[in-house]
Amino acid sequence: MLAALLATLCSPARAQGRIECSVVPSRILPEAVRYCAFLPSTYDAAAAGKTPQAKDALRYPVLYDLHGLGDNEQSLMNTGVWSLIQDLREQHKIGEFLIVTPDGGRSFYINSRDGRERYSDFFLQEFMPAIERKYRVRSGRASRGITGMSMGGFGALRFAFANPQLFSAVSAHSAALVAEPPRASNRGGTTEGSPLAGMLGALFGNPIDAAFWNQNSPFVLARKNAAEIARLKIYFDCGSEDSYGFDEGSRALHDELDTLHVKHEFHIYPGGHNAEYFLSHVAASMEFHSRAFQEAH
Repeated sequence: MLAALLATLCSPARAQGRIECSVVPSRILPEAVRYCAFLPSTYDAAAAGKTPQAKDALRYPVLYDLHGLGDNEQSLMNTGVWSLIQDLREQHKIGEFLIVTPDGGRSFYINSRDGRERYSDFFLQEFMPAIERKYRVRSGRASRGITGMSMGGFGALRFAFANPQLFSAVSAHSAALVAEPPRASNRGGTTEGSPLAGMLGALFGNPIDAAFWNQNSPFVLARKNAAEIARLKIYFDCGSEDSYGFDEGSRALHDELDTLHVKHEFHIYPGGHNAEYFLSHVAASMEFHSRAFQEAH
C-alpha cells in the first residue's frame, strides 16, 4: 500500500488526488472496520483556500464502492482502478467526487441470518454517517451513489433497491446475482449441491433459508420497491463467460426491471469473472456516476 500511496502523492506529471485509509469504530460489529477514501485533487486545495469555491467550503458527492469476495478496502489500489480514475479525471471524462471503500470481509454486505454479523446495519447506521461527518460531503441522496464488483455488486444493488431514499444512482459489474436460492445440504459435515450455496451458507443458512434469501434479494426488492427504485439511475454489466453464471442472473434482473418498467442500462460483454473484465469496464460506471452527480447538482 505504501508504494501506491507514494506513487499517488509524488507523481509530478499531473495534479493527483489523495488516498486516506483509516478505521470506523463500531458498536454493531465486534471490531472497527478499515476503509480507504479516495479524495480528488481539489479536496485539500479547497480547504486551504486555494480555489474559487473555498469560501463556500467546497463539498463533494460521494460514491461508496464495495469490493468483491477475497478483496478488501484497498481494492481500487490492488486492481489498478485508482490510476484509471486519475486518468479519467485528467481527460475530463469524470468530475470531482469522493470514492470510499470499506472492508466488507466475506459479509455480502448483509446482516447474517444467525444475527452474528450485522454488516448492513453497520454500513447504514454507523459507516455512512461517520464518513459523511468526517469528510466534506454534500448532504442528501442526490449526491450519494453506490457501486460494486461481484459480491460488492450484489451489495450495491441490494442497498440501493432496499434503500432508494438514500441513493440516487447504483452500478454493478459482474454482480453476484442469482434469481433463486441455490440449494445445498450439510450432511455429515460436508456440503453437497451448488458450490455457491456452500459459500453462502454461513450467511443465508445451510440449507439456505428461502424467506431470508428473499429479504435480501435484489429481484424481490425490485418488485417490492418498484415505484421508488424507478427514481434511481441504474447501470450493470456482466461477462458472457462468467464462471459463476452471474451473466444469467444479470439477464434475469434486466428482464425483471423491464417487466417493472424501471429504466436502466444493462450490458453483456465478452469476458469472464476476473480483474481483467472489471478493469475493462469500470470506466463506464465511473462516467455513469459522474453524469448522475452532475445532473443532480
